[in-house]
Amino acid sequence: MKNLAPGVWRLKQVPGPVVNVYLAEDVLIDAGARLDRRRIFSELLGREISLLALTHVHPDHQGCAKAIREELGVPLACHRDDVDAMEGRRPVQEAAPSHPFNVLSRKAFEGPPCEVDRPLVDGDEVAGFRVVHTPGNSRGHVVYFREPDRVAICGDVVRNMSYLTGLPGIKEPPDFFTPDPAENRRSIRKLAALEPSLLLPGHGPPITDMAAFQRFAASLPVD
Repeated sequence: MKNLAPGVWRLKQVPGPVVNVYLAEDVLIDAGARLDRRRIFSELLGREISLLALTHVHPDHQGCAKAIREELGVPLACHRDDVDAMEGRRPVQEAAPSHPFNVLSRKAFEGPPCEVDRPLVDGDEVAGFRVVHTPGNSRGHVVYFREPDRVAICGDVVRNMSYLTGLPGIKEPPDFFTPDPAENRRSIRKLAALEPSLLLPGHGPPITDMAAFQRFAASLPVD
């Protein structure tokens, strides 16, 4: 694991941080894709985990949720607006279901439905982080924000990599992954208003240049 902030680690992935899974104290943040099972369980070997909390319910973030909940015996948490997707009453990926990336994602990444033990709402606390509802990329997308040092585990509200080249760069999530891009842009501005000191995205390395992030947020169109 790589330590990124006090009490926060990113689980190892080879060749680099493409699909990020974080550990905040003893809370696992996100569950990767179904194909991430081996690397997640090997990284957690010997560690006590108290909770699995998702930033959102998409195939590359909920893929191992059922396995982690059942095999480690820990409760599963996600925002209440994503509970139906996690429990199988609504599609996990609602945007562009026929897009080739989404077809592949369903087949290769998506995990089985799983009961949610703790539905989250805006303002809840997880591992010392405040739950901030940031919808757009999914109905129940959240950011986990720690007030004292302003660290934000931000899921897919923004990414820090190109999906084509793998190179770092602050970007919006693609529209074909995002049911409501305009709402997601409002969520980006909401995140910027928190004035974070460090952003830990779902894809790509940490975002450390906060001036660049603030410029990016300010440049987005207002819908």
